[in-house]
Amino acid sequence: MGMDFVTMTAGSAFPLLEQIDTPLDLRQLPEARLPELARELREFLIQTVARTGGHFAANLGTVELTIALHYVFDTPEDRLVWDVGHQTYPHKILTGRRTRMETLRRKGGIAGFPKRDESPYDTFGVGHSSTSLSAALGMAIAAEQASSDRKVVAVIGDGAMTAGMAFEALNHIGHLKPDLLVVLNDNEMSISPNVGALSAHLTKLLSGRFFSSVREGGKRMLSRVPPMLEVARRAEEHVKGMFAPGTLFEELGFNYFGPVDGHDLPTLVQTLHNLRALKGPRLLHVVTRKGKGYPPAEDEPVGYHGVGVFDPARGLKPARPGGRPSYTQVFGEWLCDMAERDGRLIGITPAMREGSGLVEFAERFPDRYFDVAIAEQHAVTLAAGLACEGLKPVVAIYSTFLQRAYDQLIHDVALQNLPVLFAIDRAGLVGPDGPTHAGSFDYSYLRCIPNLVVMAPADEDECRRMLDTGFQLSQPAAVRYPRGKGTGVDVRRGEMRTLPLGEAVVRRRGRDLALLAFGSMVEVAEVVARRLDATVVNMRFIKPLDEAVVVRLAAEHRWLVTLEENVVSGGAGSAVNECLAARSIQVPVYNIGLPDRFVGQGERDELLAECGLDAEGVLRQLTDWGIKCPVPPLV
Repeated sequence: MGMDFVTMTAGSAFPLLEQIDTPLDLRQLPEARLPELARELREFLIQTVARTGGHFAANLGTVELTIALHYVFDTPEDRLVWDVGHQTYPHKILTGRRTRMETLRRKGGIAGFPKRDESPYDTFGVGHSSTSLSAALGMAIAAEQASSDRKVVAVIGDGAMTAGMAFEALNHIGHLKPDLLVVLNDNEMSISPNVGALSAHLTKLLSGRFFSSVREGGKRMLSRVPPMLEVARRAEEHVKGMFAPGTLFEELGFNYFGPVDGHDLPTLVQTLHNLRALKGPRLLHVVTRKGKGYPPAEDEPVGYHGVGVFDPARGLKPARPGGRPSYTQVFGEWLCDMAERDGRLIGITPAMREGSGLVEFAERFPDRYFDVAIAEQHAVTLAAGLACEGLKPVVAIYSTFLQRAYDQLIHDVALQNLPVLFAIDRAGLVGPDGPTHAGSFDYSYLRCIPNLVVMAPADEDECRRMLDTGFQLSQPAAVRYPRGKGTGVDVRRGEMRTLPLGEAVVRRRGRDLALLAFGSMVEVAEVVARRLDATVVNMRFIKPLDEAVVVRLAAEHRWLVTLEENVVSGGAGSAVNECLAARSIQVPVYNIGLPDRFVGQGERDELLAECGLDAEGVLRQLTDWGIKCPVPPLV
């Protein structure tokens, strides 16, 4: 298949990139032109993400690596498995989705993470960390059982390598010894001095056919003299150890190569060509720089990790002071205030310091702050151990990430009734990050656990009061709050204000219809209630449920409707149903919540409307059910 890559598209800012619609086109390109393509791809990425928002710094760091992988490997026949997936925009651009990048993370557009039903090049759907090695191993085993020569490559970051799941997979790979290449994308600066001419030369030498044939032939010969084989093995390790931190991977059964400069395309391509020809488990250690090619992101990779729309010429605008605080900010302020008041408080997060609002706490109380890296299971059991010794741990974690530590939550915390407080951020729909990051299930998976108190605030001040309440309990508790800004109420600081355990509060008195709203749905319920002259109850507690108020409302109203930003199955509405059924109380109850499907990406308001959880959607569902309340006169 021929293609004239010398011909330039007239007037195009990306003449080379626009000729690449698939990796097959890329592989027709002379290797000498790959750096030119990398420059265009990086500039295209900057301009695109500036218009759409999304993950930024990590994607700038993987431009050359992505080009090299698709250039050397026969994708999609060869399987390329990405970890987390927030660094795959270059991959999407090179695999037929360049013209759709303007729809990135928007409703109906392309996803911000790899998604199997979006492209055959997205071999494994992802969004959470540290899954690539296990998935790639499964694919490598399948290829072996089919007697296929298909290659499998897993790309995993140094952060994702901190999770226990990654080490479980590494151990299994070392045991099975499949034909599998692991690319460790290391974007930390600690080992950057190792990246240089000597290191690159050594890696190309060690990955070449000559060295590999000599090494394997020597092993066969020396296997007849076991002591000499052990001497040779140790000598090889010591030589490598002078240049590369690969001893751990060698001990796990991998042939380790690197580190190499992840922005040096000629070295990357040559090394990957060499490694593609080898067999067995191999690990290539690649060093990249987050934000590469965009100085503000290079200088501040954390700030440019995930961005909104911005002007590339000016960079991100500094946050303006004032305005409504986010629930994350409310939590961060509460954490610092409570830490000043109580020296037993310990803050724990699994690699989400910025996202969970712990930046100020980490600076002010460094000895009481623990970032355990991407290790949610360890975070929860660490908290349990601290609680055993009389400390008061607070685990700041996203709803979708707490799912990964469910066994620890049950077995290590709740079963032992330990006073651990879970500050659960990003509950409910989260918007452009889509279903991998939505906290759609926590009411359901939390309320079935004995000993656990579960709360959901209707506003920022109530969030602070619930955190006070949970911290003072001598049992595990969770406060579950949504992403984004609150309702705008004033937040009182400087005093402890706990809530009566399991007590709901009536916000509005109406007739015929009672709306039992949980957390973020209270605001919507109040809008609906004004239209229908309905009663509104802020339930506040999912567990223990205020059963007395539920029974009273059932006696006083013709219909009960529960509202929650959680799946209906097993959620807060189910708790109300169970309460009434246990007492044989017969009253029509309608449960409104998230549907029994994974909700896609889009702005949060768009998704709420799609699910019928905005005011108009709730009114429409009530009408469909035949609930007709008198409309109060306009005042």
